[in-house]
Amino acid sequence: MRAGRVMGVDLYVNNFFLLLLALFFIAGVLGKGLIAFSVVLIHEFAHVAAARRLGVPVSDVELLPFGGVTRMGGDLVMDPVKEVYVAAAGPASNLIMAALGVAMKNYGLWHNELGPFFLQCNLLIAAFNLLPALPLDGGRVYRAHLARQSGIREATCRAAGLGQWWAAAIAVLGAAGLVTGYSGLDILITGLFLFYAATRERSMAPYLFMGQLAQKKSELFRAGVLPAEIMVSLEDVLLKEIIKPFLPRKFHLVLVLNRQWQYRGMVTEAQIIDGLLAHGLDLPVGKLPPVAE
Repeated sequence: MRAGRVMGVDLYVNNFFLLLLALFFIAGVLGKGLIAFSVVLIHEFAHVAAARRLGVPVSDVELLPFGGVTRMGGDLVMDPVKEVYVAAAGPASNLIMAALGVAMKNYGLWHNELGPFFLQCNLLIAAFNLLPALPLDGGRVYRAHLARQSGIREATCRAAGLGQWWAAAIAVLGAAGLVTGYSGLDILITGLFLFYAATRERSMAPYLFMGQLAQKKSELFRAGVLPAEIMVSLEDVLLKEIIKPFLPRKFHLVLVLNRQWQYRGMVTEAQIIDGLLAHGLDLPVGKLPPVAE
């Protein structure tokens, strides 16, 4: 449900988040529900502020039962440094709010019931989002770190896989807590939504990878210089295997050999991308025309 615009960004509230607020209302603790809503909202708009500071476009924000999602331009994932800064802004805002809460308590500006909940809410959201699992903020930092060594597709699959693992663990604990009476539906719902979101992130890995490849040409023209990575391949290896080790912010050169280890020529990453677009993933690299020497 669209709730309006904040800082020029469309704000949506997921129906299950509204259900969670309704549960707070029925339980007679709507004040706590509104605090949780405000904490999540500030967390997400900390991402918005950081993204805008770095020149990353933001389309909208959606509040979910386990937190929120800030949808930004696809270029953010292609720049690991920017992704780390934007991801870290959310948990940082929660730690700042927790520190402000402690200061308010020290100055006597404190509510004996809602004050501790405010601190607990901020610390829990910060700790939860620091887990190294997509789509959480810690998972985005983890992916940005992995992408430098293994590429965006492998990094996304590994970080999203951790997200699915954590989601399953949370759902199991939530179900056990519900049966034993130690917790309500909120933990179980959080686990299920986290699993759904992690699965969706994992399904996006091939598209992110192709976007990374398509962006490399413009990145080279913009920067003027990129570090090179030299690879060696046999001529019958398919392009889909050649591109697996490709890394962001590096330009790849492939030395092509035949089965007798004789040098056949060199192809550039730009040629490989053009070959992918023209002939598909199953073209042998030896079919590409080598660079003139």
